Amino acid sequence: MRRLFIVATLYVALAPGALADAEREIEYLLAYVADSGCTFHRNGRDHASADAADHLRLKYRRGRRYAESAEDFIDHLATGSSWSGRAYSVSCGEFTEPTADWLHRALADYRAPAD
Repeated sequence: MRRLFIVATLYVALAPGALADAEREIEYLLAYVADSGCTFHRNGRDHASADAADHLRLKYRRGRRYAESAEDFIDHLATGSSWSGRAYSVSCGEFTEPTADWLHRALADYRAPAD
């Protein structure tokens, strides 16, 4: 019983920091989208990067419970339509790729230690 209490106490003590990190990373990703200048493809239509970021911000506000981490945000909210089920994609220059790949790479770059 004492061991369970210690684990629970550690979880409560550490959880706010983890939540703050996730929030910071998600805000970074939203800014990354907005500032990218790329074209986002959603449900057969093209959207400017600022509009795409606004849309993802709205999805995050409504679906925050599905995004306990930045990975959750990407996988559950930022890479596909909950309405049509179609995946989002992004075009930066002549290259188009799934938004999931693009955002996961951006997150990895953000987390990489500065040299």
